[in-house]
Amino acid sequence: MKSLEKAQPVRTLAKAPLLRGLSAEALEEVAAKATEKKVRAGGTLFREGEPASALYLMLEGRVKLTQVAADGHEVILRFVGPGDAVAALALFGDAAYPVTAGAVSDSVLMAWHRDVLQELFQHHPPLAVNAMRLLSERLREVQERFRELATERVAQRIARALLRLVRQVGRRVEGGVLIDLTLSRQDLAELTGTTLYTVSRVLSEWEGQGILESGRAKVVVKRPHALVAIAEDLAPGTEGRVEGRG
Repeated sequence: MKSLEKAQPVRTLAKAPLLRGLSAEALEEVAAKATEKKVRAGGTLFREGEPASALYLMLEGRVKLTQVAADGHEVILRFVGPGDAVAALALFGDAAYPVTAGAVSDSVLMAWHRDVLQELFQHHPPLAVNAMRLLSERLREVQERFRELATERVAQRIARALLRLVRQVGRRVEGGVLIDLTLSRQDLAELTGTTLYTVSRVLSEWEGQGILESGRAKVVVKRPHALVAIAEDLAPGTEGRVEGRG
């Protein structure tokens, strides 16, 4: 995979959690066994229910992982970007993709077919350990999302979703933290299992309180600690104490 090796030096690949702990020689071998996959914005990498045939590593762009709920509505589970692994279920025989992966922007990925993965795991045990760790983390995330949907108020879920995005793709700008991602209110509704109307109402309330500023597919969080207080369902007036803890 010469084109990817040239674009992504070994030292860059080594930062990806999937490849952490591998020697330079091992990284070169693992990269050489991968194929390049490009997906244009709006395109689909794989669909929910299809056989899980490959494990992917994001190099450029951004992909959203979605699932169709029992009522037929689409739910966004996660956005993934450079350095993130996608479809760890390819580790297991006869597994199916539990989500659909759609490109939010033009994206470039490394891909390893399941048969190639099994060979690489035998030669490089740290790779197998990393992959299993990532799969475990994803399962914990899904469990946490189900808990949120079952037990938390809508405002809490929206606050948690925004805070997750701040951690993943937040970028400091004048006046706050920009969620550096094209994020519509419909996207946020699908992230939190609610309606566009409810998201619009909640964001408008928070804008009035100076907590955030939202525009066309853009959100700037001006008071992150206020979102933490909402997410944790803390009593009014506790934002200062939350900020002091941080």
